[in-house]
Amino acid sequence: AWESCTGLFSQLFTSSSDTRNEKSSSARRVAAAIEDTSIDIGDFFKGPLPGKFLKLLGYLALSRLGIYIPLGGVNREAFVGNLDQNSLLGTLDSFSGGGIGRLGIGSLGIVPFINAQIVFQLLAQIYPKLQELQKKEGEAGRKKVLQYTRYASVGFAVVQAIGQILYLRPYVNDFNAEWALSSVVLLTLGAVITTYIGERITDLKLGNGTSLLIFTNIISYLPASFGRTVAQGFQDGNYFGLAGIVLSFFLLVLGIVYVQEAERKIPLNYASRYTGGAFELQKSAYLPFKVNSSGVMPIIFSTSSLALPGTLARFTGLSFLKDAAVGLNPGGPYYLPTNIVFIAFFNYYYTFLQLDPDDVSEQLKRQGASIPLVRPGKSTALFIKTVLSRISVLGSGFLAILAAGPAVIEQATHLTAFRGFAGTSVLILVGCATDTARKVQAEIISQKYKTIEFYDIDKY
Repeated sequence: AWESCTGLFSQLFTSSSDTRNEKSSSARRVAAAIEDTSIDIGDFFKGPLPGKFLKLLGYLALSRLGIYIPLGGVNREAFVGNLDQNSLLGTLDSFSGGGIGRLGIGSLGIVPFINAQIVFQLLAQIYPKLQELQKKEGEAGRKKVLQYTRYASVGFAVVQAIGQILYLRPYVNDFNAEWALSSVVLLTLGAVITTYIGERITDLKLGNGTSLLIFTNIISYLPASFGRTVAQGFQDGNYFGLAGIVLSFFLLVLGIVYVQEAERKIPLNYASRYTGGAFELQKSAYLPFKVNSSGVMPIIFSTSSLALPGTLARFTGLSFLKDAAVGLNPGGPYYLPTNIVFIAFFNYYYTFLQLDPDDVSEQLKRQGASIPLVRPGKSTALFIKTVLSRISVLGSGFLAILAAGPAVIEQATHLTAFRGFAGTSVLILVGCATDTARKVQAEIISQKYKTIEFYDIDKY
């Protein structure tokens, strides 16, 4: 709005002499957009946001139905006892909102789609044509890649469903081909429906559908998990440990909010230019880069990748995959270092996937903007790449601390931390909440900008 007003005033002042000499028959009118960034509660109900939120709640409720429709013929009590001893399955169970423990047909959730995204992002680096499809063909190319990802997610859902059925075999009362085939079909169908719901949530533009689905699942599982931790604390008389876990949880939330909002601001200068004989003032701005621009996706990708060897081991029965799955389980010798490496890799890759230094440099050049003391073109792209690389290191370190933090807290307090305390869960909760709040604020402000008042210049 300030830039438009600056251009407006320059035009008014330069044409004032002509206006005094010549009066046009029709009154000349100009539009001035009123900027008001203050938001009241009543502003939420003035636009389409209430309807969008009702749709969002409906989609989230629909995504939960598959979790409460169980597979038949399974000894659930014996399986849940085994699930409590498997930390990795417990983490995936929290992602599915207890769907794995309840043996629901929607227990695969959004995980197959996430695995398909991982594969296509890696393929984009191996096959340049796939990367060009995303960049050069614009929205049409991205839609094609998304369609390929959907097809691949169905394949992953089938593989993971077969792996889950083979894992459940010892707990099935009457394991036969008919039961196995029907269960694979139901699990795959549940994953496809969940993926469809996630895409519809993304279309509402209130947040990423994948993250919001996981957010809902964690929230639904949090009260019961927290209750078990409290019960353990009172049973053992470990009140200080329980207070330490609760305090650490709130400190972790505050730290995540602080890091999530942290930015590296690169100053920009816009070249002065003459428009219609009028001198337009030089504009200045900055280019913001988030310290953790990739959000929760690297941890989600890393968790899914660590679970993949176990799924393949149950499907193929290969001994080296079984050994790898045991070593990559939480508490295993390779879990922590592999998790940190995966988080760093996915964070670095996802950061540059969102922000291509060459594209940013080209856009700045087209807009007549430049970074002080940096030449436009390749030098600007190299500078942005250096900044993003350093930021990704900080972001990876932050995510690694979140991944390793709960184990340290458990050893210090001698209590089993509730699943919502895991750095992954807290980051998803905080990230989704702040992202949705930011998008709601942007939606309300954009509605206010649509209000334009007209003033008759000649009356003043």
